[in-house]
Amino acid sequence: MLSLSKQAIINNTDLFKCPICSSKMDIVEQRSLICSHNHCFDLARSGYVNFLTRPIKTEYDKAMFHSRNIISKYGFFYSIIDAVSDIIGDTVHNSNSDRIVILDAGCGEGSHLNQVIEKLNSKTQGEFTGVGMDISKEGIQIASKQYPDCIWSVGDLTNSPFMDNKFDVILNILSPSNYAEFNRLLTKDGLLIKVVPGKDYLKELREALYHKTDKETYSNEKVLKHFCDNFNLVDSQQIHYNKTMDKETLAHLIKMTPLSWSAAEKEIKQAVNSINSITVEFTILCGSRIV
Repeated sequence: MLSLSKQAIINNTDLFKCPICSSKMDIVEQRSLICSHNHCFDLARSGYVNFLTRPIKTEYDKAMFHSRNIISKYGFFYSIIDAVSDIIGDTVHNSNSDRIVILDAGCGEGSHLNQVIEKLNSKTQGEFTGVGMDISKEGIQIASKQYPDCIWSVGDLTNSPFMDNKFDVILNILSPSNYAEFNRLLTKDGLLIKVVPGKDYLKELREALYHKTDKETYSNEKVLKHFCDNFNLVDSQQIHYNKTMDKETLAHLIKMTPLSWSAAEKEIKQAVNSINSITVEFTILCGSRIV
């Protein structure tokens, strides 16, 4: 019996293009996507496709994604999920389409996309198809096992395995962007929703791990300018709150964030023992294609 994730891929083969030759793809024997030039990409047992044409090493490992999954289920990002779902819900009301296809570019272990789809299904009329792509196979493996209602793929955002103008919404949550690809992938009236950290995001961790260094402070001004240089800014929102953390959950938060990658173990242990509340600040940017 096919998994839901595999069935979702089979039902939506029109979304995919070959990352090698850019031709369209078809499903063969319910187990492989093959293009007209016979480039073949197999469906994994858990229901995802790996479109990478060469191995790519990243800092994001299985332990990091496991911690992010725990933090997401803890509710750390619920305010983002609510805001993003409301934005997409408003988009649906202004759309003539009964089906909204959403790509989460840089989806990690899939929790953000899954929570957005669940929220939309609970309060908004319409059909929502969620597609998640990340360059890390470890993240996509978790996503496909835990959230089988979405389509999952391992892919490179510089050469994403999707046809032109197929997505009504692209999510880009705390992840690198490729605006040329976003422009190619979005429908004519599609919406890009990018979530970036604010200056106070995780400021307690920055102060504890990087006191009196250039990493103690953060500015998103360059990121905001880069967005506005490439897309029409149609709306922006600020989200700011504090989240109480016990030591176990805080340890997962630290493991989840790239802030921990170059931090000393001594500072990490001190942070776990001394911090009981974390500041969360995000900017949500909504953009349309520059025609």
